[in-house]
Parts: sequence; structure tokens; C-alpha cells
Amino acid sequence: MFLPLWLTAAMIILVLMTLLWLYSLRIKNASIVDVFWGTGFVITYWMILLIGAVELTTRILLLGAIVTLWGLRLSSHIFSRNHGQPEDFRYAAWRKEAENAWWWRSFFKVFLLQGIIMWIVAAPLIAAQVAPPSQTICSCEYAGLGLWLVGFIFEAGGDAQLTRFKKDPANKGKLLTTGYWGVTRHPNYFGDAAQWWGFWLFAFSAGAWWTVFSPILMTYLLLRVSGVTMLERALTKTKPGYEEYMARTSAFFPWFPKK
Repeated sequence: MFLPLWLTAAMIILVLMTLLWLYSLRIKNASIVDVFWGTGFVITYWMILLIGAVELTTRILLLGAIVTLWGLRLSSHIFSRNHGQPEDFRYAAWRKEAENAWWWRSFFKVFLLQGIIMWIVAAPLIAAQVAPPSQTICSCEYAGLGLWLVGFIFEAGGDAQLTRFKKDPANKGKLLTTGYWGVTRHPNYFGDAAQWWGFWLFAFSAGAWWTVFSPILMTYLLLRVSGVTMLERALTKTKPGYEEYMARTSAFFPWFPKK
């Protein structure tokens, strides 16, 4: 039953990403794909639950609740951060490079690519739904919920702290190096990865241990592709004192700062 529903999820995501791409052409801003990222998982989860007509269990409802809380908070945060701002520098650079061909290249390079990643990463969310309650192999939901909560606190707390810091004119040009940002240089990325490992534990509890490729992929992307590596490459060039901050603060996993 998993494979048909996973393929159905692919079609749902393709339709959503195509509509989003068409809207991006109208407003000439591909950054909306970042806003949609969290909400896309929420829509996919509940639509698959509706289509699959599976038995509602505590595992399914609890997982749906935390996925929804994670996804909608993330989308609302990115929306409030990006509202009124120009297109993200990554997409703006690709737009300039592609010139008149960007209208169709953006579909493949941005929206279809992110849709494929979303589909792959969503696997444990679907696998946790389709496994019968009798296939539960452990009570790993408790560990998953705890890990998700730690991740949510770091991601939401780090985002809120940085937002407040940037709103204060006295902090212009300064680095935030206290609170969550004092124990990890990227509390939001760590938090996001931790939450996906928490989601996977729900699938693991249902016997779908093999969906471990999902949190592995998310962690890799956050560390090496669109997260830590890419951001720090820019910050070391634009933020005075960032190299000193790197020398004393853990890059990803929270830890005591070095003296």
C-alpha cells in the first residue's frame, strides 16, 4: 500500500509545484518556493491520509499534529522574513544568468527539483500512515516526539531570537552570538534536522526503518548543500568577526563554546 500512496504523493506535489511556478512567473519571484516548503509537507500528509482512508491511530494523529506545527510555523516565519524583500540572491543570480530562458528553466531548476526532494523526504510520513497498528515494533513515538520537541525549540527559538536581534537598530552590523546562537552557529538548521529524525522515528516504530534515507538526505542538504556550507561561505566574506565566531562555536550540534 505504501508505493501507490507514495506515487500519489508525487502527483500531488507535482501539481502544487506547477501551480506555484505559474504564480512565481506572475509575480517574478521564485523565492515563494521557500515559503511553500513547510506547507507542502502539511498538505501532502493530510491529503494522503484522506486518500488512503487508513485507520486513525494515536501515531498517525500525533505525527500529523507535529508535522503541521513544524510546517506552518516554518512557512509563516519565512513569509514574514521575505515579505516586501527582493528575490532571494540565489534565484536572482540564476535569473540574471538565464535571462529570457529563466521562465522555463526556473520550473526545472527550482520548483521541480524541490518537488522531487520534498517527495523523497516525505517517505517516512507516508510509511508511518500505512503500517497497521499490529506492526508497531516499539514505542519509539515517545523518543521521536522528544527529539522533535528539542528540534522545534532550537529552530523556532533560534529564528525568534534572530528576528528580535535584527529589529534592534543598535545591532546593525553585529553578530548574534548568545542564547541558541552561542551553542551552535545554526540552531535553525540543527533544529530542522532533529525534527526530521523525530518524524522518522514514528515511521521506524511502524516498521518502516528503511525510510532512514529521508532524515539522512535532509541532514546532508542542511549541512553541505543549501544550509551551513553555502551560508557560511557568504558570511565569512560579509560579516566582520565571523571567523572568530566560527572558531569558538559549534557549527551544527549544540555544544559549549570554546574559550
